[in-house]
Formats: sequence, C-alpha cells, structure tokens
Amino acid sequence: MDLIIRHATLPDGRRDVDIGIEGGRFAAIQPGLPATGVEEIDAHGRLVAPPFVDAHFHMDATLSLGLPRLNASGTLLEGIALWGELKPDLTIDALVKRAMAYCDMAVAQGLLAIRSHVDICDDRLLATQALLEVKRRVAPYLHLELVAFPQDGLLRSKTAKANLLRALDMGVEVVGGIPHFERTMADGAESIRWLCELAAERGLRVDMHCDESDDPWSRHIETLAAETLRTGLQGRVTGSHLTSMHSMDNYYVSKLLPLIAEAGVHAIANPLINITLQGRHDTYPKRRGMTRVPELLAAGVNVAFGHDCVMDPWYGMGSADMLDVAHMGLHVAQMTSAAGVAHCFDAVTTNAARVLGLEGYGLAPGNRADCVLLQAGDAYEAIRLKANRLLVLREGKILARSPERRSELFLPESPSNLTLEFRPGSLY
Repeated sequence: MDLIIRHATLPDGRRDVDIGIEGGRFAAIQPGLPATGVEEIDAHGRLVAPPFVDAHFHMDATLSLGLPRLNASGTLLEGIALWGELKPDLTIDALVKRAMAYCDMAVAQGLLAIRSHVDICDDRLLATQALLEVKRRVAPYLHLELVAFPQDGLLRSKTAKANLLRALDMGVEVVGGIPHFERTMADGAESIRWLCELAAERGLRVDMHCDESDDPWSRHIETLAAETLRTGLQGRVTGSHLTSMHSMDNYYVSKLLPLIAEAGVHAIANPLINITLQGRHDTYPKRRGMTRVPELLAAGVNVAFGHDCVMDPWYGMGSADMLDVAHMGLHVAQMTSAAGVAHCFDAVTTNAARVLGLEGYGLAPGNRADCVLLQAGDAYEAIRLKANRLLVLREGKILARSPERRSELFLPESPSNLTLEFRPGSLY
C-alpha cells in the first residue's frame, strides 16, 4: 500500500485501528492490518478524523476587516451597510488574493470543503468572477462550492434576479436567498417560492439565510420547508442561521420541527456569529442567539455548523478553525454530555458533508483518502483543546504537517516542585 496509518483512534470510538491507503483511496480500515506500506505513520492512539467541512461561509468578504471602517455597533445591519460601502472599491485581484490566503489557512487547519455564499447584487459580479477563479485554483486540494447570494434582497434589489441567473450560468452551483431582509414578510415568502422553483427547474440545491433575526414572528423557515415539499426538493435544501427560533413560542416550534424534518431541510447554525450578532437589542435577560440545535437534532433534522465569517464587516475574529466553531456551539447549546459533544464534532464533519452532498467522504474503504490526524485521544479532547493538526491528507497525500505541541503542567505549591508532562496517547 502507498501509506498506512497505524494505531489510530476513530471518531466513532474504535481504537488501535490501522488505515491503509492506496491509489488515493482508503483501501482498508481495521485493527492489525497485515499489509505493509511504502510509508507508515504511527498515530500513537491519536484521533484520525475525516476532514473538516464548513457548510456556511462568506469567502468574498473574508480578511477585509477595517475596509472601509470597523463595525462600530457590531450589528448585522451595520455589517451589511459596511459591505455595501466596500463593494464599489472591490477588485477581482484583491478578492482572489484574500480568498486564496484564507484557503491556505483552511487547509492548514484540516478544512478541505467549504460552501461559500457570494454576493451577486453587485452588477459587475466581481465577487462571482473572483471566487470562480479561486475555485478553479484550489480544486486539487480543497472543495469549494458557491452559493448565488442576493445579499441586498432578491426583490429589494432591482437587478438581483437577473444577476442571480447570470451567476448560475457562470457556474455557481447553489441557489441562495435572504427572505428576512426583504421589505415585507410577503416579499420574503415570494422570494422563497421563486428561488425554490428556479432550483427545481435547474436541478440545483438551495441554501437560504433564513430568519436571521431575533423576531419571534419571522416565519420564513416554515415557508421554506413547505416550498421544499411542494417543489420536490427534499434533502436538497438548507436553512442557514434560523436564529429567530431561539425566540419563538414553544408550542409553535413543536409544530415547526416536524415540518422541517418531513421536508428533509438541513439546518446550519453559525455559533460564533449567531451569538455575536443576535440579541443586540436586548438589555437583560439577553438571548443567546443561536437556533435550537438539540431540539432540531432530536426531531431528526441534519444540523451542521458553519464558521460564517472571518475578519470581515460582521466578525473581526476567526482563524478557519472548525474546532473553534464546535467548541462554541457545544457551550451555547449546552451540549456538554458525551453524546452532545459527539454531535458537535459531527456538525463540522459528517453532518456538514451531508449538507454539501459530498461524495466519497468519510473514513470507509473505497472513499477518497482525505483525513486529519489530530493531537488528541478522541473527539471530546479534540474539541476541548482545539487540537493541533499533525497531518492533513488529501487523496492520501500530505498537504500540511505541524510539529507536536509540548506542554508541561507546573504545580507551583508542590513542595517537590513536581513537573508533570503530558504523554502521547492521552493528550500530547
């Protein structure tokens, strides 16, 4: 075999497993693999996971923090206004440069698949052109999927419909929307109907920013689920953010969740951004801002997490680290049980891959040999420590490598000045 990773732990809890790779695919995953490899790596009991997947991002805006100025209020609406101020000064070269820099950050973190929304409300479609070029450049090592996103509102912006059609014709794969940003609830519902019909006609997936507000009466996810059923798009539609659900009446939500599940609509929460942008009009009590992740999961809805933003008009932090996203998600959703932590790890790996419909993803024979060796003993520890990525592999080839982190724990009050060192196979 080309490569064998020995003595690995897998996210499902299996330990001391060998992973054989040949021809860019997983050939065998089993204990005590009898074959020999051209190269062999000893994982020393550390976690080997499928690569991280970011189901919701805005690569056209990434790394633009401070252009043209900082978001003083920290609100979603000021962020949208800032992006509108920046758009006239955008150039394809600058967009490509920032996006490529982000892709380098992503790969180093084991993030090998990203769904990025791209604003199509600039009539020049510069961001669309730029990210299509980035998609071409990174194709050998990173899956980049683009969503035609009418940031200023499909109906609110006079040219959004035409621009969205142009973007799809240029090669953008997913139909986007933002119904809560339309001028009225009725306009939002109309935009959902038009976009779902368009997606059904073209055989495309749908991913809408939906109910990204604190308004308990926002009902666009209900309309999106109903339109998904009407147009036969089950399993191909995603509702992103869904933050109004944190303010909705429990009785209404008890009716809404089965509808979302019946329609096969995926849900994406963006923990870092949701808790930063939402609840800004609250004094105290202050709402958490993130959608009802445990309840959605319990209803049978596939839930993924997205990073959403990194150093842009909406969020001044971030580092392409999906473990950081999972870490915040489990805190906000109070998913601190062993099962809850496992769900949060799935939300940035397997569940997110389901949203994108990735083929050949996952640790199974025959799948593409994409994986990450983490400096952690299991998924729980990986999230807790935001573990170092020791190796990142794409089709069995090493894309990134990081040295082991060494750490010493000092007990200053110990009479013997004892030093404890973490050992490989547990943490470090």
